[in-house]
Amino acid sequence: MRALQVLEPTGPEHLQVREVADPTPGPDDVLVEVHAVGVSFPDLLLSRGEYQLKPEPPFSLGVDFAGTVVSGPGFAPGQRVAGVGPYGNAAELTACHRDSVFPLPDALSFDEGAALPMNYLTAQFALAERGAVRAGETVLVHGAAGGVGTATIQVAKGYGARTIAVVSTEAKGEVARAAGADDVVLLDGFKDSVAALTGGRGVDIVVDVVGGDVFTDSLRSLATQGRLLVVGFAAGQGIPEVKVNRLLLNNVDVRGVGWGAYAMVRPGYMQEQWQALVPMIESGVVKPPIGATYAFDEFGRALLDMDARKTLGKSVVRVR
Repeated sequence: MRALQVLEPTGPEHLQVREVADPTPGPDDVLVEVHAVGVSFPDLLLSRGEYQLKPEPPFSLGVDFAGTVVSGPGFAPGQRVAGVGPYGNAAELTACHRDSVFPLPDALSFDEGAALPMNYLTAQFALAERGAVRAGETVLVHGAAGGVGTATIQVAKGYGARTIAVVSTEAKGEVARAAGADDVVLLDGFKDSVAALTGGRGVDIVVDVVGGDVFTDSLRSLATQGRLLVVGFAAGQGIPEVKVNRLLLNNVDVRGVGWGAYAMVRPGYMQEQWQALVPMIESGVVKPPIGATYAFDEFGRALLDMDARKTLGKSVVRVR
């Protein structure tokens, strides 16, 4: 079979599509014929040797995928599925543990299925498990035009929350609106815009994938008993620090969101998450926006485009 491989961790420019042996599934694995693979930030870091996981080269990239079942426990041959793993799924065939393979509703294409797992399971974990979101609350989403941002908007809407999207440009604002955001504000001066939109009350939850300079104003934008959820540091400006007196004075929380470290060591947890998402998918509130599609041998270019922030939403590579 063909697989997209890292021969040396020298970056996306040096990835190769190679012929490798078919995977040998274990007793709890599902063998899947892969149709599409999501383009994810861990792929970029893995290609450069900068990720916390450091597989021995050569190894295959690929976190999110969608395709049809060849064989495996709990699934029928030919069944449409989506799945997720730390790496190794950018290949014509992949074998994944049954806990991380999910039935793909008919309402979604393979491209949309490949855009779902990591971002939407992260959003569901952030909002429900770490944020304890409730219907009627207001959720502020930073980086709202990106893959995690658009996923967070849609999952928050699925839980009955109002969403305010923070974006850096008007064009990204249109992406956030199309994803379902109730209000969109520009990053420059967002704190004042949020105060105006909430009548000075502030928001109940901030989902922050950006970090850096926005962090302090995000804290200031929280209502009493608000929660700031730290998902990542895409701004690349260093890790912000919290003045804990602000937490005490305003009765607010800062909570870390590490989906993979939590979900991947709890058997059955991701399946529970997927079941929470299925009604949102079937109602249409969850429908991943596809930023761009690429051929299999263009995976490296897809990663470079993502790194240069040339794409909006989630990019997808088509394997077949």
